[in-house]
Amino acid sequence: MPPEQREKAILDAAVALARQGGIAALTVRTVAAAAGVTPALVTHYQPSMDAFVAEVFGAIVRAEREEVVADGRAAADLRARITRIVETLLDGDRDDVTLVWVQAWAAGARNDVLADRVRIEMDHWQRDLETVLAEGVAAGEIAAAQAEGAAWLLLATVDGMSAHSLVKWAPEDRGALARRTVSAVLG
Repeated sequence: MPPEQREKAILDAAVALARQGGIAALTVRTVAAAAGVTPALVTHYQPSMDAFVAEVFGAIVRAEREEVVADGRAAADLRARITRIVETLLDGDRDDVTLVWVQAWAAGARNDVLADRVRIEMDHWQRDLETVLAEGVAAGEIAAAQAEGAAWLLLATVDGMSAHSLVKWAPEDRGALARRTVSAVLG
């Protein structure tokens, strides 16, 4: 297998492994087993496990963000766009990504490379939501004063409720919570 394909196969195996068991499941040996290669080959392509974990984290959460935001942007108006984004994040189908996020926040306290990547990905979420809200302001769907800080409040709700869901401590109907949150934040 050419080096580029081998490196991608190792990354793909690590992404699948992390989606199953979180980033805590990523070790040289577990990645090697998942990729069907030797641990030495993993370390050849990924000499720093800290950096590799950050790369895997970034690949997972970037893909989710791009998918969710694109789907949300297809809705008709600002309230529908934001509601679709928040409902999608809280619908329970993304608990694998939630586990990756929660573990990354915790592991980032000891892994500076991962902490940097977590901050970058959080900034991307913030900017994407602010962009959607700014488009709503430009279209006259919401006042600029209402939009200010809305992305932070929405993300805090999503992050908190998603973390709660990992221990099965969340409302039965997270969609209803999402709609109430959007209504409260957007007025």
